[in-house]
Amino acid sequence: MLPKFSSRAFLAPMAGVSDPALRLQCKKMGAGLVVTEFTNIHSIVAKESQLKERMKTIQEFIEYSDEERPLSIQLFGSDLSTLRKAAKIVEPFFDIIDYNMGCPAPHITQQMAGGALLQEVNLTQQIFRTLVNAVKKPVTLKIRSGVTDTNKFLFREIAEIAEDEGIQMITLHPRTVSQGYSGAADWNMIKELKEISSIPIVGNGDITSPEDAKHMIDNTNCDYVMIGRGAMGNPFLFEQINDYLKTNSYKEYSFKDRLDSFFDYLHLTSRYKIKFANIKGQAMRFTKGIEGGSKLRSKITLSKNIEDLEKIMSDAYISS
Repeated sequence: MLPKFSSRAFLAPMAGVSDPALRLQCKKMGAGLVVTEFTNIHSIVAKESQLKERMKTIQEFIEYSDEERPLSIQLFGSDLSTLRKAAKIVEPFFDIIDYNMGCPAPHITQQMAGGALLQEVNLTQQIFRTLVNAVKKPVTLKIRSGVTDTNKFLFREIAEIAEDEGIQMITLHPRTVSQGYSGAADWNMIKELKEISSIPIVGNGDITSPEDAKHMIDNTNCDYVMIGRGAMGNPFLFEQINDYLKTNSYKEYSFKDRLDSFFDYLHLTSRYKIKFANIKGQAMRFTKGIEGGSKLRSKITLSKNIEDLEKIMSDAYISS
């Protein structure tokens, strides 16, 4: 059984972005579900044996906090015996196990993982069966519509197989793998998937405002929406979406609010082992779309450590 979600807006897994500090921040701002950055099944199995020797658990490798719950872990990789082992290793720590069949990055698709699997119907079926049989926690799926424009409706068959094999929820990003993040997401495909499925469907792609979220829900009838790039440096979006869906209005946030929010994020990072390069990347995102943002970003680029970064952001705060 899927856990109960506190809202209809979810945070998407994003490599180098959805770290445990940002996830917690989005959760506090009203995200109904947060998902870890996608994790390679081979790394999980290899790490676990190293950690066992030091009497540590996989939590050392995949950091999270209980305040994020319900928490989903996203896995990728298609070797069945490794997949079974990895799923069993992470099961005690997470509420949902999500499987990635949507990543368009060439270094992922070349290893028969992510979006490349959409063309491999038999293997896909075995993957779903392996996962569902390996664990008692709910298994969910994230997919793209197809690989190229000529087979952009592959999601229909994959979704049917997924449902038959016991997958409990599907997130569809309606772009093809070859599209990457270019062009527009075709929300009609989400609508179609919802019509042919009897499990919850999560719509994903091009939601950057509360109006977009409502529009997607109204037009596609999807159960939930998942926000990726729209939430980068903007955790307020979850609260705004939740308010807009309930009351048709929402609070606007100022530049100072964005900076406050970045300091909250920075404060949370001290609990975890997050690379400074990633924290710097988040700082850049928190300054997107604000007056004087590009000047601020060139200063951020030069920062060498947390102290530098804090000073740059504090100065910006004082002068705003």
